[in-house]
Amino acid sequence: MTTIESNSPSSKLAVPSANGSDGKATGGRARAFSLSTIMAGRARRSYSVSSAYPPNSNPSLYLSPPRSSGDHTFSINADIPLPYPPGSSSLSDVTKLQQFSSLSVSVAQRRNSTAALRRKYEDLEQKLEATPLWVLVSTYLNYLILILYGHLRDILGKVFKRDEYAHLRTHDGYAPLVSDFDSFYTRRLYMRIRETDFVNSKNSMASSDCWNRPITGVASRTVKLLDRTSDDFNKTFSLSGTTTEAVNFASYNYLGFAQSVGECADAVEETVKTLGACSSSPRSEAGGSSLHRQLEGKVAQFVGKPAAIVVSMGFATNSTTIPTLVRKGCLIISDELNHSSIIFGARLSGASIRVFKHNNMDSLKLLLQEVISQGQPRTHRPWKKIMVIVEGLYSMEGSIVNLPALVQLRKQFGFYLYVDEAHSIGALGERGGGVCDFYGISPSHVDILMGTFTKSFGAAGGYIAATKDIIDYLRLKNHSFAYAESITPPVAQQILTSITIIRGDDGTNEGRKRIQQLADNSIYFAARLREMGFIVYGDEGSPVIPLLVFNPAKIPAFSRELLQRKIAICVVGYPATPIITARARFCVSASHTRKDLDYALEHISEIGDTLMLKVSRAARKKLE
Repeated sequence: MTTIESNSPSSKLAVPSANGSDGKATGGRARAFSLSTIMAGRARRSYSVSSAYPPNSNPSLYLSPPRSSGDHTFSINADIPLPYPPGSSSLSDVTKLQQFSSLSVSVAQRRNSTAALRRKYEDLEQKLEATPLWVLVSTYLNYLILILYGHLRDILGKVFKRDEYAHLRTHDGYAPLVSDFDSFYTRRLYMRIRETDFVNSKNSMASSDCWNRPITGVASRTVKLLDRTSDDFNKTFSLSGTTTEAVNFASYNYLGFAQSVGECADAVEETVKTLGACSSSPRSEAGGSSLHRQLEGKVAQFVGKPAAIVVSMGFATNSTTIPTLVRKGCLIISDELNHSSIIFGARLSGASIRVFKHNNMDSLKLLLQEVISQGQPRTHRPWKKIMVIVEGLYSMEGSIVNLPALVQLRKQFGFYLYVDEAHSIGALGERGGGVCDFYGISPSHVDILMGTFTKSFGAAGGYIAATKDIIDYLRLKNHSFAYAESITPPVAQQILTSITIIRGDDGTNEGRKRIQQLADNSIYFAARLREMGFIVYGDEGSPVIPLLVFNPAKIPAFSRELLQRKIAICVVGYPATPIITARARFCVSASHTRKDLDYALEHISEIGDTLMLKVSRAARKKLE
């Protein structure tokens, strides 16, 4: 076990060595509690190490050495071809960038390539634009009116329509399962916001909510929506028997592998014939097969880790892995905008939880200094483990994690780093390898890499990739691996084939084309929206592009108007987002053509003018 000094002179944290084995602190005394000691069955309490003990430096815990005395930036993976001779420190950064720019590649390819010149987060960060005051005031007023009318309707309803409120009252000595206060938002805001009417493909009026729309067929470049009608203000629905085909901006089909024809579909069909449709057992019993082992090896190779496990549900990947790795006496430091699966797993673990501002490394550094110097509450004993959990790509903001700064903090403070790559794996990086590939940082600087197969791979389930010791431990202790059903053979084959195509192991460059097409589409679509005057979140290159609509009445209006023009999107409001930043989320895919994007942009601009959504000051200043 190697110790790294924190900013506190009297505190150090233990970090795992590269080979997962335990070392000894100065004087031969074991002084730390780590993931590797759990797996070896040698759980020990953590001790403070005074500043009199110098840290034992393990080169594997640090970044690659600089190419020159003044160069302290990250080095690119050795196996990625550089646009300048390796080790040529005499070339200036400008010269190297000019050489790279002279290659016959597009702007998007240069920006989305790990071969780019030592990418930094500041190069792609899009600053969040401040919302105009009048927009905020009108949004709050709209919610205030909704809430006041909701309470008024409740008061009158409980007097004159008692039967409709029977489920909210105590009866026969039983308290209601759903409290009046907790269900107020659902009854009086959600139900009001989601009510929409639109003209379907048969030119007749139909009702549909903004969420939970049923589909049929393959959700690829286009999607078929099942039209529904409602006679009770969208409380219940019935199918009308018609469908509406629309350009699909609502699915996480980043690389376009959600297909019913093609190499993936053919391989899945053959697998069903040979291995059947389901294993009907967890991996720890009779649910494992050579296909699962092959998939785990392929995933580990793809993300650059020694080993990996796969499970059948993406949400459970986080919610069951986190409690396995940390428990009472440990500390989880979580980004404030982390996914609910991370929040659920953190709460389930019993560990203490602290939150830092979204993607703000200064906030994280101050928090680390505080928690390390103060230790556990009341006792002030050192934490057994500290784990920082972030996402690679945040699905509601479209922001990309500042991984270079995180790696520097990990080196300084010695915490475990857990990165959720549910949305970034396959979608970011020249080879689709996620945020490590995107920044050109070795995956060895991240302790736990988590991801799901539901986005870029057109499948289902999730994975955890780490050192072999950690993965062997998770095979025994992770509930989703030991007790849940294994990934079905058709789904496993879909993942295997898609990874094979992405890596180019099929002998084609189809995977690279998809990755490049996604990068081009994402940059083009987001740039055009900003030029039009919309307030758009998301960093450069993100396939998730949120467009702010703010006002609750504009949530269904924006969705309805786009659906009338055969464009399907996902609109998001509270509680998934802050109450004043409701948004429409566009998920760009490699399957979208430039014609699809231009068609959508034309109608989005038209609707934006109608609903007064073009409130960006930055776009107005550029025009001036």
